Amino acid sequence: MQNTMGAELRHVILCTLGSSGDVHPFVGLGRELRRRGYRVTVITAGYFRSLVEQAGLEFVDPRPEMDFREMIRNPRIWHPLRGTRTIIDLAVRPLLEPVYRSILAHQTPGQTLVCGSSLAFGARVAQEADGIPLVSVHLSPLLFRSDFEGPRLPVLQVHRGPAWFRRLQWRLVDSVSDRAICPWLNRFRGHLGLPPVRHVFREWMHSPLRLVAMFPGWFAPQQRDWPPQTRLAGFPLYSEEGVIEPSPDVVRFIEAGPPPLVFTPGSANLFGGDFFLAAVEACRRLGRRGLLLTRFPEQVPAPLPDTVRHVDFVPFRWLLKRSALLVHHGGIGSMSQAFAAGVPQVIMPMGFDQCDNAARVERLGVGSSLPTRRFRGPALASTIRGLLEDSALARRCRDIAARLDEADGLQLACDEIEAAWEECPPREAFSQSALSTATGKDAVDRPDSPGEGELRVRLRRV
Repeated sequence: MQNTMGAELRHVILCTLGSSGDVHPFVGLGRELRRRGYRVTVITAGYFRSLVEQAGLEFVDPRPEMDFREMIRNPRIWHPLRGTRTIIDLAVRPLLEPVYRSILAHQTPGQTLVCGSSLAFGARVAQEADGIPLVSVHLSPLLFRSDFEGPRLPVLQVHRGPAWFRRLQWRLVDSVSDRAICPWLNRFRGHLGLPPVRHVFREWMHSPLRLVAMFPGWFAPQQRDWPPQTRLAGFPLYSEEGVIEPSPDVVRFIEAGPPPLVFTPGSANLFGGDFFLAAVEACRRLGRRGLLLTRFPEQVPAPLPDTVRHVDFVPFRWLLKRSALLVHHGGIGSMSQAFAAGVPQVIMPMGFDQCDNAARVERLGVGSSLPTRRFRGPALASTIRGLLEDSALARRCRDIAARLDEADGLQLACDEIEAAWEECPPREAFSQSALSTATGKDAVDRPDSPGEGELRVRLRRV
């Protein structure tokens, strides 16, 4: 695979920040890219080392001293308004320089392309500062604003009202987010000789080379005011297949009776005690079997009835096709796996993209949402009963599953990654265009890529 300068793509670096729901898609991309013959390196938290290496990919921990488990013990992560700022302070800011360092340390000049998740800001800086090609990968429609059909944000109403009202709220979002991000981001950029940026979420975070949206158009239609370099791929349906197999106990439980209800409050949620209490009570009221999924068993009530089991994790592609319904937090990974399995879903949204995902599920007519204040056993049981008794909803679930059988989102995304390399301009030209896009000014002159000595001097100043 050659670009316009005749350079051969040999190495893809995947950078992702977040929970399993953020890492799984990139491991899925890495497996497909490796199948196509590329060397693949994944830069992410050390918590995911085993998953990445068992998937046959190279692993780099950008900041080994950062404790992922300790970070997710902060309850503010799940606050509908403070959650994003908390994630920025706990993970995005501390990982800015380490991710940048890791990319420069592991790339092969002229043969490497980087794919970065939405908050992998160090990858975006490496693109501007050193001309390393970057494909931005956004998992959720929440990252795409529009004056026509916008996402649903917690508390705000950017999806409704006249255009001037929606634009006013987006300006408020930009003002708040830039105040939280630009001071430390621009300080680091300044040490690298880069000019300051603003409108981080509106413009800067999107690579001008290529922006891959990991969802299909029927879920979130592409709007005419989205970035023109956007390409829709499809859902990245990977959940540790080939790494983890269902345990014999889980297989026996599934085969011993009717399809169970499956419950998960999110892979990084350590505050799901009330969620699981409601799950057990709903199973009791409905006379249904249940499976509780979490790698943090301290939040599971004890003792459990014989008809309800706890398990750390089971690959969703295997499990949900053998289940009756999924109850979850609204993460786009869990949601899309329920789509693929053709089962209804109940969502308890808390923050981030979860409110938007819940609204889209309801619009498609394949599930319902329950706010946290109403997420109790009786209300949950009533909601589940209504979904399971709705034959028209079951038919819509099957129709959506059939749609997902027609296209592989991971393969489509890898096609776009390869196409981005083919269109990639020279490193120095690309760096100039990236800076111009972000600042509206002419880029500063800088070398194609720093030598090792220059890099050490530059980073000592940071």
